[in-house]
Amino acid sequence: MEKKKQCSVCDSSRQTSYGVAVSSLTELKTKACKNLHISSDPEAIMLVLDEDGTIVEDEDYFLCLPGNTKFMLLKEKEKWKPPQTVDGGTAWLMRESVTEDEVDIAVPLNWKDLAKQLKQDLANILLMSEADLQTLTDAPCDQLAAEMQENVCKTKKLQDTLQRVLDRKEEERQSRQILELYLEALKIENKKASVEWASGSSQDVVDSSIDSSGSSTLSCRLINVLKEKSSPELSLSNQELQVVVKENVDVLVSALKVEKQKALSLQQACEEELNHRLEQVKILHSLSSCSKGRKTEEDNVDVAQTKRKK
Repeated sequence: MEKKKQCSVCDSSRQTSYGVAVSSLTELKTKACKNLHISSDPEAIMLVLDEDGTIVEDEDYFLCLPGNTKFMLLKEKEKWKPPQTVDGGTAWLMRESVTEDEVDIAVPLNWKDLAKQLKQDLANILLMSEADLQTLTDAPCDQLAAEMQENVCKTKKLQDTLQRVLDRKEEERQSRQILELYLEALKIENKKASVEWASGSSQDVVDSSIDSSGSSTLSCRLINVLKEKSSPELSLSNQELQVVVKENVDVLVSALKVEKQKALSLQQACEEELNHRLEQVKILHSLSSCSKGRKTEEDNVDVAQTKRKK
C-alpha cells in the first residue's frame, strides 16, 4: 500500500484551506483543484509553500517535505504574498478582544524547548520552521550542548550546519525574487515588440539550442535561467539539473552562445549541486535512523536493568 503524506492546501486569499492525504505531487494538485473548486488543468496551476512562497514542482523535493506542510495553490497570474500584518500599535483596533491564551500562542518556543525536542529525536529538526532553526543557531553553544547532552564540538557543527541551511534558503528566496522581476520585465518587453517578433522570437530561442546532433530538451525558461543567473544551479529543480547534466555540451554552447569550457563548467556545477541535494537527503535519513537506533538501545538497557532488579 502506497504511503500517504498529510498536507493542507489553501487558495491565494488564505480564506479557505483543506486537509488532504496524498502520495504524490500530482495527486496533491488534483485534490487541491477539486477541494478549492478550481476548474483549471492541474498542469496549469502552481503549488508553493504557504510559509515562504517556495515553488514546489519537483516530485523528489515534495517527498522530502515533512508531514502537515501547508501549500498554497496559485492559478494563472496569481502570485504568492506573505500574510498581511497590522502595525502593533493599532492591531488591537482590528480585534474585539485579545485573551491571555492568544498572546501565549504567539510567543515562539525558546531554544531550551527546541533542544528537548532534538534530544528526544534528532529527526524533529525536519519539522522546525526557519524561525526555530534561527533560535537554535543563536543559542549559547555550551548551554545548548548541555541541554541536548551532547559534546560542544558536535553541537557547534550542528549550529554551523543550521546556519548554512538558513543562508541557502535566503539565497534561494532572493534568487526567486530576482527571477520574478526578470520575468515581469520580459513580459513588458514582449508587449512592446512587434507582432512579427512576438510570433517568431520564442521559437527562435528554442531553435537556437538545436544543432546538427538532433533535438534539445532545454526549455525557454531553463535557457533564460542559465543565461541570466550567476549561479543558475541554485535556482533549478532536481529535474532541470538532470536535464542540463545529460544535455550534449555542443547543444549548450549553441543555446547559450558561450564557449565550450563555460558550458562544461556549467554542467559540472549542476552535477555537483544535484549530488549535494541527494547527499542532504541521505544525511537526513541517516540522522533519523541513528536517533531511532539510539532510542531503541536506551530502551533495551532500561529493560535489562529492570530484569536484573527483579
